[in-house]
Amino acid sequence: MAGHSKFKNIMHRKGRADSVRSKLFSKLSREITVAAKSGMPDPAMNPRLRLAVNNAKAESLPKDVIERAIKKSQGGDADSYDEIRYEGFGPGGVGIIVEALTDNRNRAAANVRAIFTKNGGALGETGSVAFMFDRLGQITYPASVGGEDKVMEAAIEAGAEDVESDEESHVIWTAFEDLTAVSEALAATLGDPKSTALSWKPKSLTPVEGDAVGTLMKMIDALEDEDDVQNVYANFDISEEDLAKLGG
Repeated sequence: MAGHSKFKNIMHRKGRADSVRSKLFSKLSREITVAAKSGMPDPAMNPRLRLAVNNAKAESLPKDVIERAIKKSQGGDADSYDEIRYEGFGPGGVGIIVEALTDNRNRAAANVRAIFTKNGGALGETGSVAFMFDRLGQITYPASVGGEDKVMEAAIEAGAEDVESDEESHVIWTAFEDLTAVSEALAATLGDPKSTALSWKPKSLTPVEGDAVGTLMKMIDALEDEDDVQNVYANFDISEEDLAKLGG
């Protein structure tokens, strides 16, 4: 298992404003509804729903909102959402994967395409970017859960594949099919994680410098703010100096 790397996952980047928090709650609720509709409405019997509920709780989504989202999936008038993946390239040739849950495919496609175009990017065909990433399970713990050695040992015992630790968090990677089992094993030793998800991890990183940095981050923020978008992943590598210039 490898140690720390400079890879930065950009899903669920939050904190810019109250509206961002509101959008996050909306997206968490939507995932719960879709997960419940795709299987049993009981988290104990539905791994995807269990992950969605745990992630919602980690973000302090109120219990009544979680229950309402589950009940919504069982109603005859429940919204029908399509799961769509968009792939494209951003400034500096960065590969970007966008996951959406939408009740209007045409609207989602038009809005995502517009964001790419306005920021010097371009949407590609399905598969044009995904081959640059691995589809893996991702389990995140805050750094406060323990030191790197402690987390590494727990991850190995749980059957994880990789651990990346920094001053803020520990990110534990698993095989796609092992996410639930590894997550449950880790919870027994480290407690509940901050988040658990199926994720796209870049196989390599694309350096981005200069003016392209600001444009890329503006593009990613716009994608994450789009109502139909659930997650955004990119294979960029930005220096701490360039991030500091953005206030990052």
